[in-house]
Amino acid sequence: MPSIFSYQSAEVDWCEGNFERSTVIAEYYNTVNGTTLFSLLLLTPLNFLVLEGAGMGILSEHQLPLLLAGIFSTYFHMTLSYVGQLLDELSILWTVAVAYSFWYPRVYFPRCIKSRKHFFWLSGVTTVISTLMSFIKPAFNAYVLNCIAFHLLYLTWCELKKCNDKRVHRVAAAMVVWWVLAISSWISDRWLCGLWQAINFPYFHSFWHVLIAMSLLYCCPLVIYFDISYEVPSFKPKLRYWPNDSWPVAVPYIVLEELHKQC
Repeated sequence: MPSIFSYQSAEVDWCEGNFERSTVIAEYYNTVNGTTLFSLLLLTPLNFLVLEGAGMGILSEHQLPLLLAGIFSTYFHMTLSYVGQLLDELSILWTVAVAYSFWYPRVYFPRCIKSRKHFFWLSGVTTVISTLMSFIKPAFNAYVLNCIAFHLLYLTWCELKKCNDKRVHRVAAAMVVWWVLAISSWISDRWLCGLWQAINFPYFHSFWHVLIAMSLLYCCPLVIYFDISYEVPSFKPKLRYWPNDSWPVAVPYIVLEELHKQC
């Protein structure tokens, strides 16, 4: 019985060949691009720093799960260990739970939920139960986690119907395009592995890491934009792009209009 920390003790093994370019790193390109995922997620503080400067105080506790997800993804693909697999999947689950707990619009709360505090408890209990169930069949976890994206897309569609800002629609469109490319790469790696190995190009899961990180770069400011619009509309959030609006690929961030004191 191998240790749960042992190399290749995970239930999942991706299409890329193991230990082909390193005697220490199991999946070289998946590991490298897992690090790329971590690096791209470092750009998300652009939004958190703006909000922190506005006195909204949501920097560290919301940013940390994203960074941990990148670190655990790197560890999992480096070792393909059972512990690494669970850390990778559960870090994503808890990141989603934190996002829902803090940013899920009150207007979409179930009727039985009367306050954000009650919703915290509902999210927490659901996440704990989901965490325990994740140990039953870890190989199935990734499929369930990917399905959460469909609910996020539905919420985005509902919000876009009420919003006329072209910048918001542009960010949402970019998020969806990157997500479609990402999920297509993920599915291709899982379901068409034999084909990619036959042509010696089994790297679509490594593409997934970069593409889903790009989608998150657009998703995070979009979620924050809608949250501020609901919770503190007086700040009048605006979407901007760094380094330039005209660039085909640019990092969106939130700008808050200054409140003017009334005499």
